[in-house]
Amino acid sequence: MMTRTDVAIVGAGPCGLAAAIAMKKAGLDAIVFDRSCIVSGITLYPTYMTFFSTAERLAIGDIPFVVPTEKPTRRDALAYYRAVTAHYDLAVRQYEPVDAIVPDGEGFIVRSVTTAGESHETHADAVVIATGYFGHPNRLGVPGEDLPHVSHLYKEGHYAFRRNVVVVGGGNSAVDAALDLYHAGARVTIVHFGPSLDRNIKAWVLPDITNRIAEESIAARWESRVRSIEPTALVLDTPAGVERVAADHVFLMIGYMPNAELLYQLDVRIAPDTGIPEHDPSTMETSVPGVFIAGVIASGYDANKTFIENGRNHGELIARRLVAGERVGQ
Repeated sequence: MMTRTDVAIVGAGPCGLAAAIAMKKAGLDAIVFDRSCIVSGITLYPTYMTFFSTAERLAIGDIPFVVPTEKPTRRDALAYYRAVTAHYDLAVRQYEPVDAIVPDGEGFIVRSVTTAGESHETHADAVVIATGYFGHPNRLGVPGEDLPHVSHLYKEGHYAFRRNVVVVGGGNSAVDAALDLYHAGARVTIVHFGPSLDRNIKAWVLPDITNRIAEESIAARWESRVRSIEPTALVLDTPAGVERVAADHVFLMIGYMPNAELLYQLDVRIAPDTGIPEHDPSTMETSVPGVFIAGVIASGYDANKTFIENGRNHGELIARRLVAGERVGQ
């Protein structure tokens, strides 16, 4: 038997959950699918990370996000989004990735697979693609990038105690990783193609990283690019020429691209230069009637344009479109 729902939402991140809440408030049934657990993107953040935003700006579903500090931690956020999901009793199919969405003339057939290998089909009148930030890592495209000591994610510094570590990148994720590694006793080098750190470094972090670099307790290689990665070193092109930097661990903190594979399947038009799916910002409906986007995927390749704070309202725009008295696609 085929399951039926008004709206199928792919992605159980904060923006996907917020969209499900908006549907529920609008009287629409919604099922949320995720290839992992709810807010799995947040689970991939560094273990001891503190958010840039205040708790109020991360809240969804009109449920207050209360923490004893000015800014919430990763652990605070995981507990909060679990509580919100339970409060609204959202229908979330965790660990059930969607591998295809097929129009059937009356809506869409959403095909998913459980961890037991069982195939499910769900008919939905509309679909919302809310796949988050961690789609595909940006790659350097250099030899050695797939070696086992190289990672595009950073969790915590304990594993690198008294070891040589290179962090590639100059943004907040690179700075957070470099400082955490330094405080855990690692020997850290930052490599960045720019002349300095990015301009948007968090204000409460900037003095620490600036002082560590100035005193050379964290080394920096500016205007440098990775030529190749070896088992124990990085080979760099620097202003002074080719240099080898010792590296037992390498963290490529150079960002991710959203996973737009389902949108391509559905023939949604996507700008080749920006990666932004064609859509109406007032409704989030794409060039394919009945197919909507929510969250960071609306920013295309520039994932830093959409965050939880300005993506959490996308579901309300979609719900308003769906209950406006018009058939989906009109």
